[in-house]
Amino acid sequence: MKTKLIAANRMIIEKYTARSADTLNHIQPGPPYASCAKRLKHGVRFALVRAAAVYVSLWPVRFASAVGARFGALAWFLFCGERKKALDSLAIAFPDRAEAERRALGRASFAHLGRVVCELACLPEMDRSIDTFVDWPAESRAVLDAALARKKGVIFVSGHVGHWELLARRVALAGYPVQVIAREAGDLRMTALIESMRSAGGVKSIWRGRPGAAKDMLRAIKRGEILGLLMDQDTKVQSIFVPFFGREAKTPRAAADLALCTGAAVVLGFCQRVGPTSFRLSMREMPVPAAGGESAVVELTRALTQGIEAAIRSNPEQWVWLHRRWRSRPEEQGCLANPQNKTMKAKLFPAALVALSITSACAQTTTLSSVKSRIGTSKIEKGFPTEETASPKLFDGPATVPRG
Repeated sequence: MKTKLIAANRMIIEKYTARSADTLNHIQPGPPYASCAKRLKHGVRFALVRAAAVYVSLWPVRFASAVGARFGALAWFLFCGERKKALDSLAIAFPDRAEAERRALGRASFAHLGRVVCELACLPEMDRSIDTFVDWPAESRAVLDAALARKKGVIFVSGHVGHWELLARRVALAGYPVQVIAREAGDLRMTALIESMRSAGGVKSIWRGRPGAAKDMLRAIKRGEILGLLMDQDTKVQSIFVPFFGREAKTPRAAADLALCTGAAVVLGFCQRVGPTSFRLSMREMPVPAAGGESAVVELTRALTQGIEAAIRSNPEQWVWLHRRWRSRPEEQGCLANPQNKTMKAKLFPAALVALSITSACAQTTTLSSVKSRIGTSKIEKGFPTEETASPKLFDGPATVPRG
């Protein structure tokens, strides 16, 4: 029975996404103890999402975006739990604003998220005239070109601001090599659908926790490509606490660790909405501290977070306020996310351990000695793991996604 279910899932994925056999081989079956109710729930959800995507894709982009805004506004009233999360986040970020103003801002953010979701179904139409929908100023393009010209790779950092999927897509459709780090969905068919959507726009996905993910990340940087990641959420990855809207927030440290150990350039960019269905890209290169050490990781992570905060403040309705950004507190995390803990610093800073920055904070307790035995002392001394020595297990862990 289990074998038949796996075969059926693979057949559905092939039918709806036309994925290659090589890619499908990376998909592992779910737990054998998954309940029938859960499988049914996933199946119904996938069928609804797929049907809705096909239906909405037939609409003009402007109409689909407007309908999405209406559904988003309706969701504000229907989903009380998500509304409360958004209001709690807004109260932390804007304590000086009136309650009515924060509520209006929350409704606007739900409407914007609804637009983004419906616009995803219209990406094929937008691709045909991407320059019309997404403006990429020459000065921002020059920033990316200059970073790539050094041929050390680019770590492209952004947040869930504006339309983050269009950001990667616009750059890829212009002919730039783009790979993004992402987390697989709970349903394998949904993962396949997302990967198909991105690959149609030239964006390659590196799925965390999948065999070979570590090597794929290193290859992208070594080939001088763009490696994109979002770092504006509180997730179960190696993190440090830096200020965000005036309050300490647990922030992924992967971008800083990778930049400091590889020498790759760091570019901070966004795709923000400037009209109902029009967007504009903005990019700037972030200075990487010359001195290494934990202080450099904190400094660069803080600078990137400040840049994301500035983008959110310029258009606060374009961020996902329903995410509980400040749910983790320093006193609750102990050494796992506290940059002041010297013991943890000794384990995390060496460049060969950069992979730990995207490992589950609770699931990984690898020590420096065990890592040396797995990838070799000589590689640690050189400061950068090669494709052959990088352990895929070090890269396991969930990616940053807009969740509460």
